[in-house]
Amino acid sequence: MLIRIRSKDGNFRFELQPTADISELAAKILETASDPDPSSLTISNQPRGNEIKVSTLKGRNLKNLGFNHGDLLFVAYESRPVAGSSVPQGTTAASNGTPHQVPSGLDTAKRPWESVEEDAVDRYWRSQTGMIPRGRDSHFCKHGSNAMCDHCMPLEPYDTAYHQEHNIKHISYHAYIRKLTPKTSSTAAASLPPLSPLAYKVKVPCPSGGHPPWPAGICTACQPSAITLQSQPFRMVDHLEIASTDIIERFLQAWRATGLQRFGWLIGHYEPYDGVPMGIKAVVEAIHEPPQEGELDGLTLGLPWEDEPHIRDLAKSAATPLTIVGYIFTDLDPTPEDRTKNVYKRHPGSFFLSSLEAIFAAKLQQANPTPSRSCSSGSFSSRLVTAVLTGTEDGAVDISAYQVSEQAVAMVDADMVEASVEPGIVLVKKEDRSTDAARYVPDVFFRYKNEYGIEVKKSAKPCFPVEYLLVNVSHGFPQNPSPVFQSSKFQIENRPGMENQSIESVMRTLSNLRAPDIEPTTHGGGGDLARRVELAKWLSDWHLIAFLAQSQLFSEADIKVLIGTMSSLDLSDIKLLDPLLQTDSWQTLMTFTRETAPSRPNQPAPTSSHSMDKDIPPELFDQAGGSGGSGSGGAGGIRICPHCTFENTGGGSDCDVCGLPL
Repeated sequence: MLIRIRSKDGNFRFELQPTADISELAAKILETASDPDPSSLTISNQPRGNEIKVSTLKGRNLKNLGFNHGDLLFVAYESRPVAGSSVPQGTTAASNGTPHQVPSGLDTAKRPWESVEEDAVDRYWRSQTGMIPRGRDSHFCKHGSNAMCDHCMPLEPYDTAYHQEHNIKHISYHAYIRKLTPKTSSTAAASLPPLSPLAYKVKVPCPSGGHPPWPAGICTACQPSAITLQSQPFRMVDHLEIASTDIIERFLQAWRATGLQRFGWLIGHYEPYDGVPMGIKAVVEAIHEPPQEGELDGLTLGLPWEDEPHIRDLAKSAATPLTIVGYIFTDLDPTPEDRTKNVYKRHPGSFFLSSLEAIFAAKLQQANPTPSRSCSSGSFSSRLVTAVLTGTEDGAVDISAYQVSEQAVAMVDADMVEASVEPGIVLVKKEDRSTDAARYVPDVFFRYKNEYGIEVKKSAKPCFPVEYLLVNVSHGFPQNPSPVFQSSKFQIENRPGMENQSIESVMRTLSNLRAPDIEPTTHGGGGDLARRVELAKWLSDWHLIAFLAQSQLFSEADIKVLIGTMSSLDLSDIKLLDPLLQTDSWQTLMTFTRETAPSRPNQPAPTSSHSMDKDIPPELFDQAGGSGGSGSGGAGGIRICPHCTFENTGGGSDCDVCGLPL
């Protein structure tokens, strides 16, 4: 076959057999170059972008790589860093028996994308065809039930007509990969990944090597091309699902109590989503709140946050491995006329995400890339979702979910944009050639329809609308909730003065639940299944598990048993607590609980009734725990639940165990 080559040294043609090794083509290219560095040799099917190092393609022949007769390849390389011969080390035989030199990098380099460990949902979709099934058309299909024609054959997952018919604006990530993957060879996608990271930075050093590096010099080989902002055709996450409404309600309690805005990390996992072809949804199982300072119209947050490695490791140990799938923050402001309703501030007439929030999202997405076997760098884009709790048109509270585009991440990485005082506007920075903060800003354009309905192209300098950087993500709650964690009643972290976590409150609750009396079934323990279920539900709380993990009472191995057991509860199994009850850390905690537990009366306190409440003086009734008010009760402020006789020490109006009003 004939392979055409274009490099900085000129245009060349090489005759090679389809079964020839890629190293033969590399050797011929190096023969045409002047003093090249073999390890830097790259090839691409386009003039700029999608470059692949030849050293990562060792052992592949031209046919398996998807090369065809007459293909044009764009070649780049760097000059040798030190003086020496341009002849590479090692030789191999060409198809005609002539020995060719082989770059030494071919013997040691590995393909970075082949060693990537992808998420389970990516492995699932790679094992599926993703084709969209269609039924037999009664008007056009004239064949039998076992036949197929153009009117009923399955569609590709990226079919444009299907997406337009079903109002799907963005195709899914794996449908996008299938659209870019060549159909001529089954191994072409594995050999040459269809994706490459987007970059708007100046290449340093310049591939041509003909001038000093930026900012001293710049040329067409190292400067980024002009940018045209456009809607991203795909999205990494198609849907955000909150596993339980209690998760959002507990998060909102802090705002309702103080009026200050709150921020939280979304802990969850990814699953296939049937709303779009080959779709992916992020399922949120908990919200972890980092240290923060809330304000009426914003908040102050420290990044990176200190506990992030610990929280990530803890989440991975769940029965279904969890990770940080996004973040959520409130932007709520009650209306002056009716304090029960909120201001409707995010809508098509104002903004959806402010420019400051979009830049913040771009920085977090850049710091959390998605492992991908379809990208030459081994990672591509990000699945981190930005969720906002804000007021709706009728004054209620609802969630809006977004991501920012790859163009947004690349522009923020190149330090090209900044926030504006007007929330819906992004400012483009000016070029800066100073040595300390060198910044090259290429031409930036965006397209829009003018008042005559004609699409026109306009310069984005000095500013452009933030909507060009956003990707919408749908959201919702499951019809049949089955959250990983059964409870969300334990005090939430980093809410000082409002909810304070302490080991004393944990042991007090365990004592009231009679946890020290529950033994493993293997030790002859059995007892009441209802008591075991009650204890298991209370322990199945993300905030409680995260607190115990930092209490130093649980070893690293035992805390993994705790979260693994509490995130996979079978409430009908009498042995549901056995793995936890047999750990040394649990036995230690039970020892402390027995020693600190107050002595119990022989008979439980009688439950209250309305007739009894009228006959008992209010101050005595409060001390006995019968009142549901917010008074301090008896000594120490303990209030006994009239339904389950649990001793409540918090200031809430509901029982911490049964959830019924006090």
